[in-house]
Amino acid sequence: MPETMEAALVDEHAGRRVVLFDFDGVLMHGDAFYLFVRERYARSLWRKGLALLCAPLLLLLLPLSRRWPLRVLVRIALLGVSEQRYQIAAESFAVMLARRPRQFCRDGLRSLRQHQAAGDRVIVVTGCEHAVVSGILRELGLTGLEVLASQLRAGWSGMRPAWHNVGRRKVQSLARHGVTAWQVAYGDSMYDVAMLKPADEAVLVNGTPKLCKKVEKALGRTIRRVDWS
Repeated sequence: MPETMEAALVDEHAGRRVVLFDFDGVLMHGDAFYLFVRERYARSLWRKGLALLCAPLLLLLLPLSRRWPLRVLVRIALLGVSEQRYQIAAESFAVMLARRPRQFCRDGLRSLRQHQAAGDRVIVVTGCEHAVVSGILRELGLTGLEVLASQLRAGWSGMRPAWHNVGRRKVQSLARHGVTAWQVAYGDSMYDVAMLKPADEAVLVNGTPKLCKKVEKALGRTIRRVDWS
């Protein structure tokens, strides 16, 4: 592209504050993808049966790592599910969950909308799966958001995890998205420390005093703590 054309282009994000929101525990009470997987099991007797058959092995693995037992349970929940069927299931679940009373954090949603109204660039950075969280946000009437989330991929046996967007991976996702600096970040756990640390203002949502001290120790500075309902 000629230099004159490059100079003429205006970055739509220039001059705007970048504000990051975690989703589970910040905008929503609970874990959305956990609820989605639980719903899959509730609707399928054979998935429950297969999970029970695997239970002895999963219990043996649990003391060594929580990751693999959880991964196996997710794989069973999505066994035989194509990408198209998964998108339909995720959308249906989003519609149902968005209508559930008291499921979402009113103060968190209000804060997000205030940031949008102020002209901030708002990015939801979450460990929840992309189709699920995007569908929920859409059903809640939240538009104009950027969403960086966990990803699934299609396999011969069904959908399977491809990218778990937690911890340091949130920062990696932001970097791939072209975001290397942000002014405000909202999180609710130690898993968000990597995302909170570079922020000019780090906000801990509904954290206990003990958790607040742990986060502040990890960050090496004080943070703002909010109690949201």
